[in-house]
Amino acid sequence: MIFNVTVSTVYECSLERAFKTPLLCDVSKVHTGFGIMPRVTHTTDDENWGQPGSSKKVYVAKSLTQKGGFASVDSIIERKENQYWKFQVDQFQSWMLGFHKFVGEWTTTELEPNKILIEYIYSLHANFVPLYPINWLFANIFWKIYMKRVLEKVRKMAYENEPYMYN
Repeated sequence: MIFNVTVSTVYECSLERAFKTPLLCDVSKVHTGFGIMPRVTHTTDDENWGQPGSSKKVYVAKSLTQKGGFASVDSIIERKENQYWKFQVDQFQSWMLGFHKFVGEWTTTELEPNKILIEYIYSLHANFVPLYPINWLFANIFWKIYMKRVLEKVRKMAYENEPYMYN
């Protein structure tokens, strides 16, 4: 089953900053930990990150749900410059409530100069029927809150012209 979660907001910055910041800046400044989600410490194997078909290994700190270290793989599925990203998180190294992959989308629409609509969507893929009620709760409560936190961290980074780590 696929559980879809959508959040949106408006950023007051350039279209380029709104588009590039979430995926090309330092991910450890975006995913700083929250509840059962451990904080990201760093990535490896990310030489071509940001280009369709590229991937990177994500490492996390120790938490209640993770032993720390290598946690998952992020991959870029699609990139339409200044419009749309589609990316995937999978190869989870610890049990994730029966989820086997997350597919994210980040869409930027210029409403007017320096006023950008952000639509942030996650599709959480689960395949263990007895956990579907818990999966639904996780997606629609916890993950939605987490996504709103990500939007605000990315907003701050975009407004402060955080340097890009990748092209």
